[in-house]
Amino acid sequence: MGTPDNQYSFGYDGDSVALATDSGFDISEESMAPHRRITGRVLTILTMVFAATVIIPLIWVLVSVFQKGVNSLILPDIFTKLPPPPGLSEGGFGHAIIGTLMTLGIATLISVPFGVIAAIYLAEFGRGTRLAYLVKFSCNVLTGVPAILCGLFAYAIVVMPLGSFSAFSGGVALAVLMLPIIIRSTEEALLLVPNELRLAAMGIGATKFETIIQIVLPAALTSIITGVVLSVARAAGEAAPLLFTSFNNNFWATNVWEPVATLPVLIYFFSIIPYKASQSLAWAAALMLLSIVLLFSILARYFSRQKKF
Repeated sequence: MGTPDNQYSFGYDGDSVALATDSGFDISEESMAPHRRITGRVLTILTMVFAATVIIPLIWVLVSVFQKGVNSLILPDIFTKLPPPPGLSEGGFGHAIIGTLMTLGIATLISVPFGVIAAIYLAEFGRGTRLAYLVKFSCNVLTGVPAILCGLFAYAIVVMPLGSFSAFSGGVALAVLMLPIIIRSTEEALLLVPNELRLAAMGIGATKFETIIQIVLPAALTSIITGVVLSVARAAGEAAPLLFTSFNNNFWATNVWEPVATLPVLIYFFSIIPYKASQSLAWAAALMLLSIVLLFSILARYFSRQKKF
């Protein structure tokens, strides 16, 4: 085999990288026109500034919530007692933690089957069809719908027929929020599975259904879990849809057909009460909710690193 006519050589002087050829062509930073070099440096600085504008508010929120909520959160009664009456200083919000887990659990049980099945249709059966286009368009629209409208939807189809607020209706509202995230993330995960795996499975006699269930879904499982975890984190902090569905409850409640307290709604109500003790509980609940969302985000990051394809 012959050798290329031009051989490249690299050099590093501590400030820049130089690349030159035997023919004398130099494309190092110093060889660029001054205005291009200045433009490049300005854009680099702007990129760093814009990145900082995203990180600084996040750090500010984390530090502020931690400083104002940690003193109340370390009290042992915070997880085992009910909120105090207005003006008193003892109590907790354990019932709101249970209510939050109940509504999120119901929302996950509703949204995951529907979302995964819809994604399977989009990725495996409905490519290029009008129905698939309609489903994708609906997902895009639903992603931008305000959360309060999802609460009104659940209020109309669940609360009004049942005649009362409930944890189940709150789960339905949150499921509507989670559904488009699960559908789109699962669809992308299924499309990332190499088509050779499908062809190999069918080549040894597997049906289309067996290929999807036993080959495609297991291969995309980590990505699907990542999408589900992100959707749960998205729904965990929503208060507006829960005001129309699960509403609130100042007592312990474990029945899914009864109103329940949730952390977002408790934060909303306690933050507008003109008592320091209630406001301290609101900050503690905000820190707890923020910790839950961060935990789900970390889990999503972990599962995203386990991708096979």
